[in-house]
Amino acid sequence: MKPRNSLRALVGSLLFAVCYGLLTGFTGLLAPLIAWMLPPSWRQPVLNVHNHLLLFLFRVVVGVKVEVIGRENLPGKETPVVLAANHQSEWETYLLQVLKTPISTVLKKELLSIPFFGWGLRMVQPIAIDRAKRAGALKQILKQGKERIQAGRSVLIFPEGTRTLPDKERDFNKGAAMLASSAKAPILPIVHNAGHVWPGRTWRRYPGTITVVIGPLIEVEGKDTNQIHEEMETWMRNAMRQYP
Repeated sequence: MKPRNSLRALVGSLLFAVCYGLLTGFTGLLAPLIAWMLPPSWRQPVLNVHNHLLLFLFRVVVGVKVEVIGRENLPGKETPVVLAANHQSEWETYLLQVLKTPISTVLKKELLSIPFFGWGLRMVQPIAIDRAKRAGALKQILKQGKERIQAGRSVLIFPEGTRTLPDKERDFNKGAAMLASSAKAPILPIVHNAGHVWPGRTWRRYPGTITVVIGPLIEVEGKDTNQIHEEMETWMRNAMRQYP
């Protein structure tokens, strides 16, 4: 990884911040308008144009390489999954939207109120929860998540619940395992280390390499929730330690 305080990192951060703002404003207005006029099945691909452009600009402007391991484990569009990923930055929220489409993300409801960004989010059928009401949030995830999966959409869950620094560990909740068990859908575990180059709560971005590891599907047949959760967490923890 290149020096984090280099002139390259500073210039790249500034340029990307400008590109990010302009792109979000432009596509935040245009893409939802276009998507609104299209059939529901076309909306996410249109809105994903923004995600593809943002990921491209991040690579080129900031100087980031992305290495994907286990791409052969990614199932086709016809197989909806519960996608469980670690959460270190905003970067993975964009990548995972284009990696497994169509997909509905479990997220905090406040995000839907963000101008431009929130408008597009509403059109891709997210599961927007109130994290202050944990019992109600879990029921909502299980009910709406099962409906999304039965309709052919995957569901993205961050078991850590919130962004976690790359060198920290946080307890995993059982929401992904509970939904997978209820919906009879496999879990697709994915880990990455994007927090090193796109950290949270700062505008600074850094050159480097992001490693994304896609694990084998975790089938749920014949397993209870605890077994599913343990299998998912064990794989994710081991992969996160192997690619810190």
